[in-house]
Amino acid sequence: MSDEISQAFAHPEDRAKAMGGANPPDRLSLRDYITSADIGAFQVERGQEQRLRFNVVVELAPQGAAGDDVDLILSYDRLTEAIDAELAAERLNLLETLSENIAARILAEPQAERVFLRIEKLDRGPYALGVEIVRGRADIAPAALVDIPQPLMIYLDNATIAAADLPLRLDRIAEPGVPVVLTVGVLDIARPATADRKAQRRINLLSMEQNAWVLAARDPRLSVVATRTELDWAIRQGLMVIWAPSKLVLDTPGASETACVGLDLAGWLAGELSARKLIVHGNVAGPAACRVPVELA
Repeated sequence: MSDEISQAFAHPEDRAKAMGGANPPDRLSLRDYITSADIGAFQVERGQEQRLRFNVVVELAPQGAAGDDVDLILSYDRLTEAIDAELAAERLNLLETLSENIAARILAEPQAERVFLRIEKLDRGPYALGVEIVRGRADIAPAALVDIPQPLMIYLDNATIAAADLPLRLDRIAEPGVPVVLTVGVLDIARPATADRKAQRRINLLSMEQNAWVLAARDPRLSVVATRTELDWAIRQGLMVIWAPSKLVLDTPGASETACVGLDLAGWLAGELSARKLIVHGNVAGPAACRVPVELA
């Protein structure tokens, strides 16, 4: 495998010699694509963007002549889009996780058969630190190669959470095979107050997470999920889950800092998940902004 990796990233002339056998696969390459991102497991890396360099080589499935039709080939843009989309989706600690996600996204393209991927950090010292992986379509879970279903988003106010008939309400919400993501607001108890905006945002998010666990204790069907990976898996399985918001909100580049509590945050998540609609239960007004239809129950 090490020879294959070195050949994949070698100079085209050297690679041509190594691929001199019968019917070598066509390859698409992206070299030295540099962009910046907030990534890293150490606290010193949080909140500090650093440069990443990407090199990608994609082995293509055999196909007939495409002529000059761009719609019939794997576009170079799809490689940069895969990188940019994964960097924007969620803040990650590890290059290994980022490389797996990018490879899975590229291999979802019908023309892609195998991906060679190298990611390097350029600002951690007078050297480059990185990972290299090789993944084929057989290495990617089938769920990663299909679109994620559109979930039904539900917001429950605190009176609804405490209602004696909550299990019956959940029965009416549940539809066979339809994933449901429940969201909640802050607890109806006094919270610490601070003039620091970032600190107060974290306090509010933690209160919402406590409320999520209060809701989970009301019905054995419910579980609490925090990461985008957990959300995507639950949605694919058609489950009913409750969202604990801190990690996804704090790790998503560009997440609105104004939509940091309650219903506005539910509206933000509904847009991120391309939900079919957001249904609001309780004596509350609709969210300030939402990219999906909103119904008041």
